[in-house]
Amino acid sequence: MPDALTDLLKTRDWLLTDGATGTTLFNMGLMSGDAPELWNETETGKIRALYSGAVEAGSDLFLTNTFGGNAARLKLHGAERRAHQLSRIGAEIGREVADSAGRPVIVAGSMGPTGEIMAPMGPLTHDLAVEIFHEQAEGLKAGGADVLWVETISAPEELRAAAEAARLADMPWCITMSFDTAGRTMMGTTSAEMTRLIGKLDYKPVAYGANCGVGAADLIRTVMGFGTVDWPLIAKGNAGIPKYHDGHIHYDGTPALMADYAVLARDAGATIIGGCCGTTPDHLRAMRAALETTGRSPAPTLEDIAARLGGFSSDSDGTDGKGPVRDRSANRRRRTQV
Repeated sequence: MPDALTDLLKTRDWLLTDGATGTTLFNMGLMSGDAPELWNETETGKIRALYSGAVEAGSDLFLTNTFGGNAARLKLHGAERRAHQLSRIGAEIGREVADSAGRPVIVAGSMGPTGEIMAPMGPLTHDLAVEIFHEQAEGLKAGGADVLWVETISAPEELRAAAEAARLADMPWCITMSFDTAGRTMMGTTSAEMTRLIGKLDYKPVAYGANCGVGAADLIRTVMGFGTVDWPLIAKGNAGIPKYHDGHIHYDGTPALMADYAVLARDAGATIIGGCCGTTPDHLRAMRAALETTGRSPAPTLEDIAARLGGFSSDSDGTDGKGPVRDRSANRRRRTQV
């Protein structure tokens, strides 16, 4: 099938993605514990504003409001039978916004983790995970998404299940894992191991990389850990570190810091660059301006990154054999992005 993202990548040496979905929706009135995907139907204007805010700030690609739109996650809200429908609606709104942008803009159908632990250590079998991801993928496809965007994945088994679902849906796809535990995912995967996993897939993604995690500095160190690869790399880091203030969580990354982050991410090897938790349109505008006006430099050193973005959360990036090993606890669940 046509692959609009690959076509756009052929014309550009970097693309800007969007920022935080959860942060923006909470600022619009979403309450903690609510399912954001239900707003695709009940608060369509706010979801349209979410997408439009990213496009107006200069994003070439934005993610749909469907991160928790799979049956396993929606079951927590009694909406598991609506996974296809809510994903389709989220993509349809995105399609309308992208088509009215006046320039090429990619609609990326967000697919977050199931929230379950995969077999043999948990109850979620490969076949059931594929079925859950495939149902959502078909909804996003029906709604007009250009590409599936699997994000915040921790387990290799879930990565492989998502790849199979994308193949069944006959959709191009991208994937990012979250390296938030001393350079590893919650389930122990390092950036170097992710590169090996991607290389072994029969149905390979258009691009892969990292999102969320700890802070901007850690995210860029993770990108460098992927090594020299033939795929476009994705960098989607948080806007600094979360701080609790006056009853709310705020991220301390300024637009100026995220502008530095965007340039460093590009120089470190990322092609598709954006923000995750805490990243607002103001951050995106600064990132776009920096990418457009700052020439390329050699890949930064770890010292360069720490000096410009702040220190790292751990001494290890996971690729040196240090740090935590895979946590096989059956009662851990992936947190919701903000």
